[in-house]
Amino acid sequence: MSSSSSVLTKVARVSGIALLTASTTAAITHQPSYASGTTFFCAVSKGYPTTFAKTNSGRKIPMIRWVPNNYFPSKLSPIQRCQEVSDRFQRSYDNGTLKTIISGTLNRQPVVCAAATTYDTCNNNNLLFTLKRGTNAKQAVERLLDRAGLAAGRILNQNSDNTQIYVDFDTYLNSIKPEP
Repeated sequence: MSSSSSVLTKVARVSGIALLTASTTAAITHQPSYASGTTFFCAVSKGYPTTFAKTNSGRKIPMIRWVPNNYFPSKLSPIQRCQEVSDRFQRSYDNGTLKTIISGTLNRQPVVCAAATTYDTCNNNNLLFTLKRGTNAKQAVERLLDRAGLAAGRILNQNSDNTQIYVDFDTYLNSIKPEP
């Protein structure tokens, strides 16, 4: 009985290892791959911290130059804000919600967010950055984001006070001139 018990133990181990290997392989192969997608990072350009997008074709695109202005609460320095927002762009891109850049209100403050559609609203999960109370989010986005990209980015104003902004992100990104 000892030898049959030993054989059963070995079979169980081999089966367990085979099952674990198959499960791990399936889990790995079904994960989305972002290695060839766009990456977002912060670097200094023209003297200012800048959020860049690097596309899979190697284009290095300056998206937001964090120049000193009165749009942001003073909790973060421009370089800290650049790093944090670049990370948020990456997270939103990786999880598939960076289809549209929208403005909204969160905790009674104007915010700019990533969204899968123009019908989405801003929340803590899709927040890109917060603006100072009283700031017109549409005007802030128009000044912060690359103007050539915005001109072609199919911006839609959909409220009566003209303070909300919707930017088709792919069109915007493809319309910006890369840096050398």
